Amino acid sequence: MENNNSHPLDDLDFDILSHLQNDGRKSFTEIAQDLGVSLGTVRNRVARMVEEGQVNFIGRVNPSRMGFNAYANIHITVRPSILIERVANLIATYPEVSYLAMVAGEYDLEVDVGCRDNNHLTNLIADRIHKIEGVVNTTTSMVLRIYKIDQVDLNLARRQR
Repeated sequence: MENNNSHPLDDLDFDILSHLQNDGRKSFTEIAQDLGVSLGTVRNRVARMVEEGQVNFIGRVNPSRMGFNAYANIHITVRPSILIERVANLIATYPEVSYLAMVAGEYDLEVDVGCRDNNHLTNLIADRIHKIEGVVNTTTSMVLRIYKIDQVDLNLARRQR
């Protein structure tokens, strides 16, 4: 997911991304006009950022409005630790998974999943995740209400450069 060969982002890149983050359907023509640069500049910079893996375009949906009524966060402990990568690579293929990360601390993996209902979630945990070689424990937190689904404000990264 990380590309070490990418160009560092400059202020114009951040400005372009901020426009797209606010409205992913905004035309490159509008962005170019708003920023006072050429259409080609915007098009080329976005193409470079996509190619380098700094940005990708997706349609973000509200899980509860799409029929995912059992959204959960699962912490997974893997033993021996040499199996963490194998377990993560397998879980990453599950269509229910929206977020998967190796974490430091009490657990090895953190997984966010969206399931149709509690039976779907139960089957995912009991019949699939628990049966993976190396998974020794899971702790699941049910999401009761989503207050915000968004991305981190790009200005936080801009200030650190």
